[in-house]
Order: sequence, then C-alpha cells, then structure tokens
Amino acid sequence: MDNLNGSIYFWFIELLSYWQGQVNSSDVSKFFGISNTQAKKHISSYKLLCPNNLQYCNRQKSQIAQVDFQLHFINGDASEYLNWLNNHTLKSSNVYSAITHAELTLPPRNISPIIMRSLVNAIKQSRRLDVEYISLSNSVSEGRVIQPHTFVKTGLRWHLRGYCEYRSEYRDFVLSRFSGEPFLMDAATQTIEGDLAWNTLVTLCFRPDPRLTEVQKRVIERDYQMKNGELKVTTKAALAQYLIQEMQVRIDSLAKTPQQQQLVLVNEDDLKPWLFS
Repeated sequence: MDNLNGSIYFWFIELLSYWQGQVNSSDVSKFFGISNTQAKKHISSYKLLCPNNLQYCNRQKSQIAQVDFQLHFINGDASEYLNWLNNHTLKSSNVYSAITHAELTLPPRNISPIIMRSLVNAIKQSRRLDVEYISLSNSVSEGRVIQPHTFVKTGLRWHLRGYCEYRSEYRDFVLSRFSGEPFLMDAATQTIEGDLAWNTLVTLCFRPDPRLTEVQKRVIERDYQMKNGELKVTTKAALAQYLIQEMQVRIDSLAKTPQQQQLVLVNEDDLKPWLFS
C-alpha cells in the first residue's frame, strides 16, 4: 500500500470501488456530507493519482473498477471494508494521536474482490446468487444457490447469512470459503423477514464458574458488572453460538481449571434449539 496521500476521501473512494466494483460522487457526498461538486473533485484527484484504477461508465453513472486495479490507500483485506460496512466509522490516525493504543492484528482471510462485489450486489439488489462454496463436510468446491441478506462478524471471521437452496434453510457461510466467479440470478424469494433465527431474540445467562472461590467470583462479577451474580446478554438466536464461543464458555464440558473458563452458561436448555448440533 503506497503512502501517496493521507486523504480519507481517497481511502473511501478506493475502498468502495475495489470491494463494491464501483463508486460515484453521490456515494462520496452522502457519506462525508459535502456537495456533489466537491465529491467529483475528490474523485478526479484520485484518478489523477491512480489513473489505471477507475473508468467512468455513462450507463451506470459510476466510476468502475478496472481489471488492473492497484491498491494505494486500502490494505486489500476484506475485513477493512466489512468493518466499515458494519459501523461506518472512518479510520483516522490523527483523532487519538496523543493516546497510546494498539489493536490486535489477525491473519487476513483470502476473499476475492470479484466474489465480494457479487455478494454485495446480491444483498443490495435482493437477488439469488450461484456461487462455488467449500465446506468442512465436503472439501471439494460445489455449486450453491444462495439468497444472502447480511454480513456478520463472529469474532475471528466474517460470515454471510442467507438462505441456502441446497439445504432449504437459512445458514451461515464463511466468506473465505467462496470461490470461482459468482453469477447473479433473478430476484430472491427468501428474504431476511423469513429468517426465524435472525429475527428471534434470546437471552443468555452467565454466572461465574462454580469452582471459583467466593473472592474470585466477586472479581468476575465486577468484571462483567453482574447483577445478583448473573450476566444476562440478549442477542439474535442465530448469533447465540458465536456469543458463547466469544465468551470462551464451554457447553460440552468444563475447562480443566475455572480460571480458564471463568463463566458458565446456566440456561443452555432454553437455547438448545438455536445452537449448532
């Protein structure tokens, strides 16, 4: 990634055009709250710096990413785009420059921009998508027709939530396991409104591991600001399993020591219909 310019505008233009396949002045003006004229100037300046990345398409009224697109302001990790998509928070190295801080850097997952653009368009346009997918149960890539509705971050990795026509149910797909060149099909028939697990809220109840001493339990209660010795977290039923994993709580058996586990789930029976088998 070349350090050509610290402009957040260029970062945004490159982010959208690379991962979504296109960008226009309306995208820039709306996000930054600037005039369309100013937005066009920023895009023009970006094209002067990176002349081979974008080409205007009059039919689509957008700047289209070219085959020989070169990265200058983004890092090429899909998580950068997905994190922006998730919270629309601009990255700026200047905002908290006086405060020492660090962020854990995780190994990037291999997600092709060609695949990402198709997934984004399928969601935006509510369309069916024919795409190759490799699952743990089948190490050979196989065609799937899916109807995606949401990108979901589940701790270490990103998933795509949507309806799988092969399984006839709503499922989670690991983004890095898609391959090939997806094909956009007709309008989706299974939408987010029909995803019961996504639209159902459940409450998980945690307590300190009973093997801890009373003093240790109070430490854990303070850590999580528990009330009456319990931590209750409400989430979508489809995300319950991931939340349990992120809390480092084991439901199959206890960890060797209570210090390793710290918390236990006390209402597992209520959640079983929503947990992975």
